[in-house]
Amino acid sequence: MRILQVITDTDRRGAQVFACDLGEALERKGHSVTTVALAPGSQRPGLAVDTLGESRRGLATLRHLRRHMSEADITIAHGSATLLACAVAGRPFVYRQISDTRFWASGWRRRPRVAAYLRRAQHVVALSAGAATALHEHLWLPMSRITVVPNAVPTAGFHAVGDAERAEARAALGLATDEFVALYIGALVPEKGVDLAIRAIASTANARLMVAGGGSQEPELQQLAQRLGAPVTFLGVLRDARVAYRAADVNVLPSRGGDSMPATLIEAGMCGLPSIATPIGSIEDVVLHDRTGFIVPVDDVDAHTARLAELRDDPERRRQLGEAARAHCVANFDIDVVAAQWLQVLERVTKR
Repeated sequence: MRILQVITDTDRRGAQVFACDLGEALERKGHSVTTVALAPGSQRPGLAVDTLGESRRGLATLRHLRRHMSEADITIAHGSATLLACAVAGRPFVYRQISDTRFWASGWRRRPRVAAYLRRAQHVVALSAGAATALHEHLWLPMSRITVVPNAVPTAGFHAVGDAERAEARAALGLATDEFVALYIGALVPEKGVDLAIRAIASTANARLMVAGGGSQEPELQQLAQRLGAPVTFLGVLRDARVAYRAADVNVLPSRGGDSMPATLIEAGMCGLPSIATPIGSIEDVVLHDRTGFIVPVDDVDAHTARLAELRDDPERRRQLGEAARAHCVANFDIDVVAAQWLQVLERVTKR
């Protein structure tokens, strides 16, 4: 099968990285996969994929996209910008819904517009049963046109970390070996709740927060950490985030909205890290409360602080949650397992 994948840009973000991982997994199964970006990203270096134009909605971009789609048996569109582009291009495609539907298609003007674009897709893949229900109820998409296939990462790239490896990673990042270290990886934007993580770490004795990522809120977050006297290390955008996972004791994602099934939670779990997260999107499919980590209320600083202190003070409990997190993520979110599910979807669509 000749498969074209379309991503928004070349930045190393969740949907874009997943597409590249999925492409490699599908190629291992004997299929021809080409992955292209609508336009360049802002990160340097970015992903090593070809770009179709200088802007996501440019006429040249759409013209090149249509040509690529006509040469493929089926196209997979990853992300909302690619939904619009592929719908306009007018060739068969499967759309992968990657964020919280009720968040990114919220306004009364936007909902019918997005719903119309979705109906141009031959099929839609949601990351969880809850996400599929949201597509059906919020955007009126028939359940018969939705299949649930979860997010995934390559298990081979992640492993549980021992004390010696953790100490080595901390030395590389300039961290003390005896600190309790929480990690946030993701975009630095208001809906991710990084400010809440900073406030929680400021109230947790003998603990440090690592923040990996970039975004519009970065200067504001740095000022907040300084004002609160919070021990926060800003790492910037990491080309390889595994060193940060190796250095951490716990992963945090205090999201306020927009997330569906973040790959960072899966990666952290595969590294044997428990996570503290909020009940946004499909997060509860990855973080099982009191089994692989903790789910706490949105915007509840006290709850985040209490869970951080609990894991700081109980290394054995931390180890148990981390082992369970790795077992759960390896069993359910490995890229080769998920690629097989994707092939079933693509084969059904191309036969139709």
